[in-house]
Amino acid sequence: MKKEDKKVVIETLTEQVNTYKHLYVSDISGLDAVDTQALRRACFNANIKLVQVKNTLLRKALENANNNYEELFSVLKGDSAIMLSDTGNGPAKLIKEFRKGKDKPLFKGAFVEECTYVGEDQLESLISIKSRDELIADIITMLQSPMQNVISALQSGQNTIAGVVKTLSEKE
Repeated sequence: MKKEDKKVVIETLTEQVNTYKHLYVSDISGLDAVDTQALRRACFNANIKLVQVKNTLLRKALENANNNYEELFSVLKGDSAIMLSDTGNGPAKLIKEFRKGKDKPLFKGAFVEECTYVGEDQLESLISIKSRDELIADIITMLQSPMQNVISALQSGQNTIAGVVKTLSEKE
């Protein structure tokens, strides 16, 4: 590959990494054509961009990117593919689901919610991470629950008060 071509690839990778909030590094080598196509389709359906990359080019792209990906440099060995997503736990769930009955893709590391996760043992932790939007939805639900209880109590009390007033007015 010519130096100019490498520069274009690095710039393109850097732009892609900066576009997405979350980055996973995985190993998909050894998948046959059918499984690779199935993985690509699953990624597409989950709004995850899957890119097979050379480690040296990826490292240069990560060095040029907006975030600090330095802790991921240690996993850039062997074959690497990156999964780019706006949902933090999406790629982790996809990897786990896809591996049912297979041993690939292997999880190498990830940059999720501005934290770095390295090693296969971190995959379960990543699956349970909630996205920013999910956390906001949980907070709104928790805030709405007491308000709904008060409104419900007031509405049920309204019928009780009306019944008491009606009973008292009939006795007069």
